[in-house]
Amino acid sequence: MDTTATTGTEENVWGGGNKPLGASYGKLMMWFFIVSDALTFSGFLVAYGFSRFKFIETWPIADEVFTHVPFFHGNYPMIYVAFMTFILIMSSVTMVLAVDAGHHMKQKKVIIYMFLTIIGGAIFVGSQAWEWATFIKGDYGALETKGGRVLQFVKADTGDRAAIADFATVLNEDRIANTRDKGVWFNADANTLTSLSLNEVITGFKANPNILIRTEKINEEGEKTLLNREQSLLKLNDAVRVVEGANLVRNEYGSRLFADFFFFITGFHGFHVFSGVVINIIIFFNVILGTYERRGHYEMVEKVGLYWHFVDLVWVFVFTFFYLV
Repeated sequence: MDTTATTGTEENVWGGGNKPLGASYGKLMMWFFIVSDALTFSGFLVAYGFSRFKFIETWPIADEVFTHVPFFHGNYPMIYVAFMTFILIMSSVTMVLAVDAGHHMKQKKVIIYMFLTIIGGAIFVGSQAWEWATFIKGDYGALETKGGRVLQFVKADTGDRAAIADFATVLNEDRIANTRDKGVWFNADANTLTSLSLNEVITGFKANPNILIRTEKINEEGEKTLLNREQSLLKLNDAVRVVEGANLVRNEYGSRLFADFFFFITGFHGFHVFSGVVINIIIFFNVILGTYERRGHYEMVEKVGLYWHFVDLVWVFVFTFFYLV
């Protein structure tokens, strides 16, 4: 009895030879990865949507959080995030041109367009790192209440946000961070003191009648609820600590979940972009060395191009759901 098995023939592999669906093994595996990764990102965005809907009355307003532009002081809502998005989309365009040049075996053009793609990706990753640093540091500072709510400060005459450093009164008082053997509620990550103490902020607030408190609750006009002076003074009694910037525990912009999702979703996407830049650099040097010229095709450029387009498409959804909606 003949038990010989034949594999890899044009007749026996899915009826499409050794290229099922007309795609090579490498491109098929890239598509499998893209589909699985798309499901992962979808799960993250769905979780973000459910959390935002549940806490919609206290969710931070993106236009009031992402207002920074490098080397410029002022309030520029979403300007830099839009710039980052534009750069990433343009890098996808240059990747298309690199793939097209590869199809026509034009090595010099592939080198040029791959280089531009790498530069675009590097700018995006660097911009995202800067955005993280700015988000973590914070600009204004706030107070946190016993129930974990955030109290922000506003100038009564202009309606602009007020930084706690602008009105706080510096007091000559000893400030010692908790240590493991001192302090009832010691936390390993709680040894860093804020720039101002709670007492200094409260004292300065009471001495400055032009400062009001704004709660994180969004009113019917889609704005944070602004308290009058009497209400603000009363609300100070609930404050227990100063919050500066954002981390996985506290967030001066509002809901803690907002910071958690920001770090997780944008960080996960940023890791994808960084990985893509590294892979593009490797492919770029292979193109320079003539590796794909000798092979007679630039399929590797096309495969990494699929990954790069996927990363760009995911950012469009992240940008839409996280920053715009």
